[in-house]
Amino acid sequence: MSSTAQEGPSVPKEKKGFSKLLSRARTVLKKADRRLSTFSTKGAPPAETAEPASDTRDAVVAPVAAAAKKETRAPEPTKVSRRDVFDERAKKLCELYGVELKPNEWHQAGGHVLRVEKPIKMRVHRKCHVCSASFGLGKECPKCKHPRCKECPRVPPKRSEAEREESRKKRAAILKDRAENPTIIPDWDLSEKKYVLKRPAKCGGQDLVHRKPRQRVRRHCCQCEKLFAAHGKECESCSHTRCTDCPRDPSKKDKYPYGYPGDAPGAKTGHYRCHDCQTTYSASPPSEDAACPQCKHRNCASCDRLTPKRVEPEPDPEVWNSVQAKLAALKI
Repeated sequence: MSSTAQEGPSVPKEKKGFSKLLSRARTVLKKADRRLSTFSTKGAPPAETAEPASDTRDAVVAPVAAAAKKETRAPEPTKVSRRDVFDERAKKLCELYGVELKPNEWHQAGGHVLRVEKPIKMRVHRKCHVCSASFGLGKECPKCKHPRCKECPRVPPKRSEAEREESRKKRAAILKDRAENPTIIPDWDLSEKKYVLKRPAKCGGQDLVHRKPRQRVRRHCCQCEKLFAAHGKECESCSHTRCTDCPRDPSKKDKYPYGYPGDAPGAKTGHYRCHDCQTTYSASPPSEDAACPQCKHRNCASCDRLTPKRVEPEPDPEVWNSVQAKLAALKI
């Protein structure tokens, strides 16, 4: 006996990987084809009766489909330049708000856009003059079956040519008024906003608010040495009017050598200006016998007593020379 007979019948090799998946898909597709063929043979009508039914159906469906296609036919879009669209918008904005938009300030874009031109439609309703019912799409009243006639009112009523002309004039007047007096209200706030810096207090309670540091100025009376009230010019103790002799804490003799603004002339010291040499000098106590230290001129009626005012101090020559030297050193 041969070797093949001794080995026995051959066993097919088991498929693995992609070949196994492919064979499985073929099997599923074959089963689906068998089911479809069985179903078509069982449910199909006889050939003689199928042909008249298809002819009748085509005869009924064809006019309906043609009518539906005719009704649902949409208007074809046309190409419009995008620049023309923006120019039209800019023109309407200029007429509405009275502003001028230059071509370089307006949005510039190339290309085209699709526009569908549709007729302007206005909702017009007709009412039956017999029963005041509204007409539908037909010309017969749905309530009393009255055919629509000229006596049936129209809503809105049809305007005459004179009314249309008057409406155009009103519209032109409104556009002109808007161009001359534009009603653009800015939606931004130009006022300066004041920001308050706060931080919570360590022990709770009211928050701590940051404020600009200020110098506390105190004035004492030169008669009784009592403190003046805030913004007060009369002593509450001795009724003395605040004068140039009343000390100020802190003192600023460099800016106010003749007294502080709002003070009355003091009785201890007086400041005068000589009318001959224009020299300022002080006299203590103020009297008519005081003499000018420059020209030895006696105080007369022509010599004015200086009132309290602010005086800008003269620059220090040493500081001025040092600034000049630094500027000369910076030159190349």
